[in-house]
Amino acid sequence: MRRSSATGETPVSDSLSDPPSKSQRKRDSHALQVLGERLVELSDERLLRLPVTERMIDAVRLARDIRAREGRRRQMQFIGRLMREADSDSIHQALEGDRQQHRVETARMHAAEQWRERLLDDPAAVNIWLERYPDTRAALAPLLDKARAEVATGQRGRRYRELFRLVRTTLEAPHQSNTSAPS
Repeated sequence: MRRSSATGETPVSDSLSDPPSKSQRKRDSHALQVLGERLVELSDERLLRLPVTERMIDAVRLARDIRAREGRRRQMQFIGRLMREADSDSIHQALEGDRQQHRVETARMHAAEQWRERLLDDPAAVNIWLERYPDTRAALAPLLDKARAEVATGQRGRRYRELFRLVRTTLEAPHQSNTSAPS
């Protein structure tokens, strides 16, 4: 290393002008290959919605069909190489958007399950529900009685499922933003 004659210190190089280290390039390459593996796990419908090329789609479809370990490994490396040419940030953002949508749907499903159980177990919950969603009054009363009768016999049948569907569709309605658990 050269020392600066004036200060006796080692000059600090500009990190923006230095190329990435070999280790960093390998980490980046591995990350792209992992992202490519996520693409292989997607359905064709979801894959086609992503900003990927036809060549990438063909490579992913081919990788799904390869059963030989070495052949699949090589195909995944090829997908990783194609990922270097793709806009990996937009692909990653699209996948994260799908993941976030899945989380919202799961939360909504859990809220509907909690509401159903609460409506079946707690008569006061019915009043709270009807205050929030008065337009469900006509459908809720007969369905709730039949669902309670099913649960009392130890079965969770058709009416139990219909009650869930009513609660879920009510919570999913566009004018409703409440996906939280019952309070």
